[in-house]
Amino acid sequence: MKVILLQDVKGKGKKGDLIEANDSYARNVLIAKKLGVEATGAAMNDLKLRNAHEEKVAEENLESAKKLAEELKEKTVTLSIKAGKDGKTFGSVSTKEISEAVKKQLDLELDKKKMVLPEPIKAIGTYEVTVKLHREVTGTLRVKVVEEN
Repeated sequence: MKVILLQDVKGKGKKGDLIEANDSYARNVLIAKKLGVEATGAAMNDLKLRNAHEEKVAEENLESAKKLAEELKEKTVTLSIKAGKDGKTFGSVSTKEISEAVKKQLDLELDKKKMVLPEPIKAIGTYEVTVKLHREVTGTLRVKVVEEN
């Protein structure tokens, strides 16, 4: 029996896959537990429509991520932090602080977990912070750390 999976099933396939399953397994496990539906004409049409919609949404997300990456190239975020002699800071600048500054200064939502800092910023200066906007798109944001007055 052909079955369209509604959820990932270990050893069988991923959500949306069309699989061939033993009749009893399909009826007693996959369909009974709502892990899949029988592959009728209507179900196949629904699957095609759902896949087309998901592709369209994924393409729109990719385009918006590319646009945001271009926008970030030209932007700079300024953070002030207490510092001692030689520009050494008391503490460090984290991705959380950068995310909050981006929200205040640029009115953009950037998730702190998507920012990549090889090491915390512990000195006055300008830094390049990589931001993962999409699995295929990364952007760069300039962060300027200045001494607090």
